[in-house]
Amino acid sequence: VSLSSQHSVVRNALFCLETAANQKENHVYTKALLAYAFALAGKRDKRKALLDSLEKEAVKKDGSVHWQRPGKEPEVDLPYYHYRAPSAEVEMTAYVLLAHLTSQPAPSQEELSFASLIAKWIVGQQNPSGGFSSTQ
Repeated sequence: VSLSSQHSVVRNALFCLETAANQKENHVYTKALLAYAFALAGKRDKRKALLDSLEKEAVKKDGSVHWQRPGKEPEVDLPYYHYRAPSAEVEMTAYVLLAHLTSQPAPSQEELSFASLIAKWIVGQQNPSGGFSSTQ
């Protein structure tokens, strides 16, 4: 069943999400989910505000971009060991990527360039079987 954004259930849900988005101390995972939800709903201003906030919290390293949990211990560089992030970090980074790519009109060249840095990190998290450490 497809519901339009004018349906009362959808309007009420979006109102709830907008209220949540206005919280001062939203967790990065929550911001990632909200950004994707607003992207799907076509709420461009809310999507952009959340993506701008998320960019300030991004970990930019080795030509890639990702997000991690606040207060997380830094990863250890060991020889012959490829660190893979916990599933929550793979998931929230993937949601930010989806929020960047879900845009009407189509994402700008700048957004696509940034999205490619996110995709680079996600690809680096694949295990030898091609899967990810994720519950999604």
